[in-house]
Order: sequence, then structure tokens, then C-alpha cells
Amino acid sequence: QVQLVESGGGLVQAGGSLRLSCAASGRILVINTMGWYRQAPGKQREVVADITSVGSTNYAESVKGRFTISRDNAKNTVYLQMNSLNPEDTAVYYCHADVTLRGTGFRDDYWGQGTQVTVSK
Repeated sequence: QVQLVESGGGLVQAGGSLRLSCAASGRILVINTMGWYRQAPGKQREVVADITSVGSTNYAESVKGRFTISRDNAKNTVYLQMNSLNPEDTAVYYCHADVTLRGTGFRDDYWGQGTQVTVSK
């Protein structure tokens, strides 16, 4: 009913930057919170950053000052600008959206397919 398509992952050297994008489409009435999670090998998925529909943001301590989350409500798109990347940021990054569906008014969580971010030393 809602699809999230991520782009922008890849391989970068330590100290470099990447920008992730996630576009939502489908039976969307309202996208409430959008966010980014990540999962490194052997670890649980963790929240990286999220942003409400009015622009309030929340960041994991490990990325504060380095990552910036933003969204374009007109395009149903969320972005994650990642600067000063280090090898500990290596993970699969997943987009998440809390969506109120058009037609039913039901609210549900949706996930993207994930995009790999690899930071080399």
C-alpha cells in the first residue's frame, strides 16, 4: 500500500560524505514521522535519526553533529546527509515511515529495502 525506495548508499573513505534519499509513494494521506535506521553485521537494528511532519528531529548520540536529517513533504521524501563518516557507520541503512493511509485512515509502519553504506579506513 506504501512503498519506500531508498538511494544514495555506497562505498566511501573515512572522513567522507554520503547523502541518502528515501521517497514514499502509494496510498498516503499523511506521513507522520520518517526516519533512518541501520543494522551492522551481528548487531540489532538501531535508530539513526527521525523527523516529524513539522520538522522536529531526533538523533542517535553516535551521529549527532555529523548527520543531518531533513524531509520534503511535497515530495514525500526524507534525506540523510552523512558527514565525517567512520568505519563504525558501516551498515545497511533502512528508511522508515509512519503513515496514515488514504481511504481507511489506518496508521501503519513501512520500511524500505535497505541500502548498504560501507566506510573504509
